[in-house]
Amino acid sequence: MPSLIITETLTQTQHFNMEQDDRGRNKNLGKNFICRLQCMFSHSTSERLSLEDTQQWSQSLERLLESKYGLATFRTFLKSEFSDENIEFWLTCEEYKKIKSSFRMSSKAKKIYEQFIKAEAPKEINIDYYTREQIKSAVKTPNLQCFDDAQKIAYGLMERDSYPRFLRSDIYRSLLESLAADAVKG
Repeated sequence: MPSLIITETLTQTQHFNMEQDDRGRNKNLGKNFICRLQCMFSHSTSERLSLEDTQQWSQSLERLLESKYGLATFRTFLKSEFSDENIEFWLTCEEYKKIKSSFRMSSKAKKIYEQFIKAEAPKEINIDYYTREQIKSAVKTPNLQCFDDAQKIAYGLMERDSYPRFLRSDIYRSLLESLAADAVKG
């Protein structure tokens, strides 16, 4: 009987230590992530990551994507979950809409189709058959709007699924906690 009690006590102590390690790791995760983000954007010293800005990311997906730090954090989160195809597609479409040359547009449209739209594409996004077929046809004579329907679908999926998960994620919560702790310190 005493060995059973000792075993249970050791197990409880190990579990408690693991929880403490997790809390410490999450605290460090936030600090480390802040450092990584600020290093990524160190060339623009005028704008630093702030608690207020980070809190505003929870207002809407649009607000999150408008922030360079928010976008970078969201992309990192999605990559960690192996579900970054929608944000990558959305960003690629945003760049595609800036193309002026019809030759470049045609070339880029085919690449986007091959990478994101085509069935079994390397980063295939989840769209319906009708939209996929519509894009397949539109890519033959592309225009700036040929991916709009698929882009709206990808955005909607992120807004309903990925974005709420991001707001509950360790990455976002630990980032907020770390920035809040820094704000208290002054």
